[in-house]
Amino acid sequence: MLPYWRLSGYYFFYFAFIGAFAPYFTLYLQSLNFSAADIAILMSLMQVMRVVAPNLWGWLADRLGARMPIVRFSAVASLAGFCVFFQTTSFAGVFVGMAVMAFFWSAALPLIESLTFAHLQRQTGRYGNIRLWGSVGFIVSVLGIGYALNRWPVDSQLGMTATVLAGIMVLAFMVPEAGRPPHHHEAPGLWSVLRRREVRAVLGACFFMSAAHGALYVFYSIYLVEAGYSKSVVGWMWTLGVLAEIVVFMLMPRLTKRFSLRAILLVAYLSAVLRFVLIGWGVGTFAVLLFAQLLHGMTFGAYHAASIAAINAWFPGRLQARGQALYGSISFGAGGMLGGLLSGYTWDGLGPAWTYTIGAGFALVGWWVIRHGWPPERRGE
Repeated sequence: MLPYWRLSGYYFFYFAFIGAFAPYFTLYLQSLNFSAADIAILMSLMQVMRVVAPNLWGWLADRLGARMPIVRFSAVASLAGFCVFFQTTSFAGVFVGMAVMAFFWSAALPLIESLTFAHLQRQTGRYGNIRLWGSVGFIVSVLGIGYALNRWPVDSQLGMTATVLAGIMVLAFMVPEAGRPPHHHEAPGLWSVLRRREVRAVLGACFFMSAAHGALYVFYSIYLVEAGYSKSVVGWMWTLGVLAEIVVFMLMPRLTKRFSLRAILLVAYLSAVLRFVLIGWGVGTFAVLLFAQLLHGMTFGAYHAASIAAINAWFPGRLQARGQALYGSISFGAGGMLGGLLSGYTWDGLGPAWTYTIGAGFALVGWWVIRHGWPPERRGE
């Protein structure tokens, strides 16, 4: 039977951590008087580790024939890495804590994604209903901590975030292992899959989509606070984007029946171009920011659901963990690292508006890669 609530609970806490960490940890780093470049370097460690760690852990999972022992170990180790932040405020100390936490934390999601699809088997249309609980977790944490930080000092978020990491650890020990994917002699090898034109196009475009989001994930909260918005408003803005994401996840079964994955991705990339131009140049107009956040439903919700569905189809059987690891490391890892680091150096030099415009340019390149790299006649994938 499908362990629906245990999987959903894991997603809830996993993305609750992102809701606690991504919007507010940069404010904590700013309170330590770190420069924009320092903040970008520290936050980009999350992406750096997503380049290396998922492929290592995915290879190990394939060798072991099991995912959950790695997921459980990574949960314990990432919490231990986070606890370093309670001991030091120096750049070197925070750097070490980030590196340890990110290396182990980044191991889990690709393995959980492949595990979820293994449990779903032929019910892949239910993925969105499980994954949306991650969005709910994000909303609960981002709103709760946003309101808490209006009353409590910014460093109080450390204890709240550590509590969420502890929740991930508990759920990791509750989620059951799925059966090992059967080995088919006719199944393609990894390199034969990567030689397919559309596979390379999607992976390459995902790199640019994550690069486009670099400034958003590093500086969006700082950007809004410096523009005069309260921390609770910051929390609501992140929440609005995730609410749009939830709606899209719920609609994905219908969308994929009516439109090809390629068409959904093309619209998602164009939505990202518009979104980052609006954020960069429209921060002074609240209605513009609201509309830009609603576009998160396309720039992450539709983009991620379509991308992961394509990866799941193209990397069958025992290649699933490797495929999810490649997707995570190339997009959220390498692409996110480039976007985050670049934004750290353009934020003070060119200014926020042009930094977000560069992000829009990355999204446009991703659209071009999908448009010309994935032949439209492959509409069944």
